[in-house]
Formats: sequence, structure tokens, C-alpha cells
Amino acid sequence: MVETMDAITILKDLAGRPSEVAARLKDRVSPEMLNAHPGDHDNSIAWLVWHTAREIDEQVSELSQQETVWVSQGFGDRFGLDLEPHELGFGQSGDRARSIQVQDVDLLFEHLDAVVKAELDYIDTLSDEDLGAVIDDNWDPPVTRSARLVSVSEDALQHLGQATYITGMDTSVFQ
Repeated sequence: MVETMDAITILKDLAGRPSEVAARLKDRVSPEMLNAHPGDHDNSIAWLVWHTAREIDEQVSELSQQETVWVSQGFGDRFGLDLEPHELGFGQSGDRARSIQVQDVDLLFEHLDAVVKAELDYIDTLSDEDLGAVIDDNWDPPVTRSARLVSVSEDALQHLGQATYITGMDTSVFQ
């Protein structure tokens, strides 16, 4: 028997995947690995996971017209980073990316889980008609709500894949 799925169910499945990947990643990352820069790259695991959460948060906040989780749940204060309230890593200089230093592995992944939950809660408010609404006509073709939600998850999963790849490196690169 073949089960049919509606678009909302499919989007929720996709939106939940960053938390699933992160749960496996969290068990593999040590505090020493978190802020290391293998190959002297500007983006550490901490930056990749932080940026993943922030890009989901900002884009879902814009769609839902709700305050970001970063602000509403106090993550900005809890992280103690010197950042603007809506800073999320796009266009950061290498020095700015390197300034994202996180010591608390649990806090980093708690933040990601909180923004994924906010996205899932938002998707629960949508109808199939809402998914087809054009939300940005500055592109050709114009961007629909569903296309934006897919791109948010796709970008998040790419960054988490990068972080996962780093955790598989020989630990000598973290020295």
C-alpha cells in the first residue's frame, strides 16, 4: 500500500532534518573541535552550526512575522557574542567569522533545535494555498513560500554536512 503525503507533511519532514543531523553531529564534536579552523579556514564547526541556526531563524521570522528565536528566547544574551541582533553570517569577513567562538556545545545545538521547532510550528500554521503564495517577486521565477522554505532547509543541511565532514577529519588537524 502506498501512503500519500501532502505538501505540508513533506515540508515538515524536510524542516526537521537539520535537528536529526545535528543530533548525530553533537555526539561527535568535542569542545576542542568546535572552534578549530582545519586548513586555516575561517568557518569553524561552531560558526557553521551557529550560522545554520541563524539563517533558519531570520528567514522563518520574516515569513512568520514573529520575533527571532535568537531574541525572543534570549540566545543572543546566552551566547555572549558581540553581534548585532539580526546578524547571521552572510557577508562576514574572515575575522568576523573567526570571532564566533562558542564554548558550550549544548547551547549551540539547543539553539539549532529551538529554531527548527519554530520553523515546524510556523509550517503548522500554513495551508496548501499559503505555500503557493509569491513572497518575493524580485526573482525570475518569483519565489513562493514553499520554495523559500525548501531553500532554507537545503542551505541548513549543506552547512551541517560541512560540519559533519570536519568531524571526520584526522584529529591532528585540530591541534
